Amino acid sequence: MMVNLESSCEAGIAPVVLLTTMAEQKRVLVVDDDPTIRDSLELYLSKQGYMVRTAADSAAMNQLMGEYSFNLVILDLMLGGEDGLTLARGIRESSDLPIIMLTAKNDKIDIIIGLEMGADDYLSKPFNPRELLARMKSVLRRADTEKTRKIDNDRPGDMARFDGWELDSAMREVRSAANQRIELTSGEFDLLSAFIAHPRRTLSREQLLDYTHGGKRFPFDRSVSLQIMRLRRKIEIDPKNPLIIKTVHGAGYIFTPRVDWS
Repeated sequence: MMVNLESSCEAGIAPVVLLTTMAEQKRVLVVDDDPTIRDSLELYLSKQGYMVRTAADSAAMNQLMGEYSFNLVILDLMLGGEDGLTLARGIRESSDLPIIMLTAKNDKIDIIIGLEMGADDYLSKPFNPRELLARMKSVLRRADTEKTRKIDNDRPGDMARFDGWELDSAMREVRSAANQRIELTSGEFDLLSAFIAHPRRTLSREQLLDYTHGGKRFPFDRSVSLQIMRLRRKIEIDPKNPLIIKTVHGAGYIFTPRVDWS
């Protein structure tokens, strides 16, 4: 499917073929007073697996933010009425919700002000939706990594308990319910730690690579899949029918047990 090339160009979106890819479903709010941009981005991002809501002004934005918990806001800098800079300041005063600014002019002063107010990135119109998608993924990964650091800093201790198992992050050890120490490689331990930091939440392979490899990637890197397979052999009763680390087809993996820290 193609974006309407003529209307997209007029709206400030460069022509692009829509490619459907699998992505962990995140909730994105698009705030722009141009209906063509709103509709085009809603269509494109929905095709990429995101849940998208759109707003034309501050009133609609505030209403939607009261109804949904969003992972990212795409915010037009030059909104009519209450402008994007004012809205960005208001969002940042009450939350750490990631913000990507859209601007129709390449005014460095406005961009600097927006970034100083707490926006995470910006994109000048006209733009290619694929570039926006790449920037979104980068901002969302940084936000997830920051949440992980916050969890690590706020947790009450170094001992995590789940489904009869204990993980000691200080000693980097994992013990069974019978208090037997399980030998894990460094990569397997880091992977299990990433799951424990995000229990009951679907994590994509890309996110797991970020958490365990610091964002470093290699062509055809299957390290996450192989480590999960080995990890299941060590902590699952039946590795072929896992109950602790489950596969979410097309999206990634989910760590199902409740985690208690001490």
